[in-house]
Amino acid sequence: MERLDGMSMNIEQTEIEKLKSVFPQCFAEGKLDIDKLLSLCGEYIDNDFEKYKFEWKGKAESLKLAQKRSTGTLRPCKEESVNFDDTNNIYIEGDNLEVLKLLQTSYYNKIKMIYIDPPYNTGNDFVYEDDFADPIAKYKEVTGQATKSNAETMGRYHTNWLNMMYPRLRLAHNLLTDDGVIFISIDEIEMPNLRKICDEIFGEENHVADFVWHNKRGGGNDAKYVAVEHEYVIMYAKRVSSLEHLFVPFSPEYIKRYKEEDEQGKYFWDTFKRKSGKQYYPIVCPDGTVLENDEYGNPISWLRSEPRYKEDLKNGEIRIIKINDKWSVQFKQRMPEGKKPRTIFLEESIFEKQGTTGDGSAETLKLFSKNLFSNPKPLNLIKHLVNFDTNSDDIVLDFFSGSATTAHAVMQLNAEDGENRRFICVQLPEQCDENSEAYKAGYKNICEIGKERIRRAGAKIKEQLGMRKEELGIKENSSFLTPNSSLNLDIGFKVFKLDSSNLKTWDNTPIEDTQLDMFYERMNAMIDTVKEDRTDMDVVYEVMLKMGIPLDVPVTYIEVNGKVVYIVGEFLLMICLTDNVTAEDIEGMAAYAPAKIVCAESGFADDSALSNAHYILKDRSIELKLV
Repeated sequence: MERLDGMSMNIEQTEIEKLKSVFPQCFAEGKLDIDKLLSLCGEYIDNDFEKYKFEWKGKAESLKLAQKRSTGTLRPCKEESVNFDDTNNIYIEGDNLEVLKLLQTSYYNKIKMIYIDPPYNTGNDFVYEDDFADPIAKYKEVTGQATKSNAETMGRYHTNWLNMMYPRLRLAHNLLTDDGVIFISIDEIEMPNLRKICDEIFGEENHVADFVWHNKRGGGNDAKYVAVEHEYVIMYAKRVSSLEHLFVPFSPEYIKRYKEEDEQGKYFWDTFKRKSGKQYYPIVCPDGTVLENDEYGNPISWLRSEPRYKEDLKNGEIRIIKINDKWSVQFKQRMPEGKKPRTIFLEESIFEKQGTTGDGSAETLKLFSKNLFSNPKPLNLIKHLVNFDTNSDDIVLDFFSGSATTAHAVMQLNAEDGENRRFICVQLPEQCDENSEAYKAGYKNICEIGKERIRRAGAKIKEQLGMRKEELGIKENSSFLTPNSSLNLDIGFKVFKLDSSNLKTWDNTPIEDTQLDMFYERMNAMIDTVKEDRTDMDVVYEVMLKMGIPLDVPVTYIEVNGKVVYIVGEFLLMICLTDNVTAEDIEGMAAYAPAKIVCAESGFADDSALSNAHYILKDRSIELKLV
């Protein structure tokens, strides 16, 4: 029998096991021989300390922080959710570093696309200040205080921002599918540093593009020397080779130019001149005219070297003809075979038509009738990014959710194309300033704004779909409403909130020899391992998280011998948290043939019932776990 320890996935151990499976010879007495590993990969230690690398104070600690296991959990909040029992969408309120750790087991390698709009390093409103010792305690402290400053005078202006981003991106990389991508919005201040840490985490070879987004028109009053009207969206792939299928063939309009054909294939005659270059030499025309300088007296640069020109002329790959009484040198521009030169994003490498922050503000204003959020990203921009190779059942993650534009974009895009993408949004419940419009409207923190936006956006989209359904003459229970139909859109979301584990931990605070009563109190408190103020559903979802089951898997319940037993998915798990569990109860649960059964250790009637449960389930190859 194994007992759940209430800890998140052990990332370090997982990575070690991966290495062991590929390079077992590099481990001795359980320790990694890094020199041997490097030598096997063709890298040899040369004591060269001047190699190129990107370093800053705190980098090593931030990496340790990413790999430090979390003791937290995500508690369901049904009253703030929409369609909790039926939806596949998730909204998580909490510090995204801890949340990303908690998602590792259940969502490892399962997220198709990540979009984040992290706080830009403006010198203000820097609340993501991590604590290595006790992250959960720090989270509770931060959510109850005003935002802190990251002013440049602190001396760690860039360092603090990098230490915030580095561990989060490390964890995000683990969650992406092999064909997954990440988009990150950023301005010019930290753009160079963001590229460097992403090159390290995702690999330089997996950098796809840096898109320029025209985010506003007019420099505004914030322009110091130059009115900047753009920001960036950088894109990395988990494995860039997995994006090959996204390259689209030449368009029909492009192919039309290849009108000629010979034994080698299709081609068209293109000019041999080159606008710039250094390949200057005279070309003699059939009537003796020498082409060497243009009409302005400048030397003509040719496409290829002189020896290559002579060879191509001899082989018929180049011709010299008169056009409008002027000699023209042309070569056969052949259609590339097997090449796919164009991607779905190439023609819009500068995002001119995807809206501005002003459009984003107008969208939230339309939903709330008040400006509750400053500089939100426009819906069209996020829809454009989400539409990059995502389909039904793909998960889109945003762990700097802000006003929840990503959730809105996913629902809107699903409504438009009939797909069934899912979203997971994570947001720190930063307090709203008491003088802000949001606070005056009754929103105490950003999460309250984000959740309300999803509710209102979902209701609006549903209303629009209802109007469309009426126009099409489709009845409510029509068979036309297939699972992938946009008319059967998922506009719900399950709300979860970060908290400390539901399972008690031993209080190891030192006590004096004269304080034996306190020791006995601690012993008695540990008889029941679940905290008194936690519900069964709190524990059920913590068990799911720690055992690698996604949060959107349905949870139902049945009664076995009068005792409530929770069913997770198609009997992936049966969880029983009641008291006085007997061997007969375990027999009754085993009859449903679940993969695993989880029980509260203190819930067994006696030691004999626990022992018998172990042997009953062992005989049926059902795993028993205790909380």
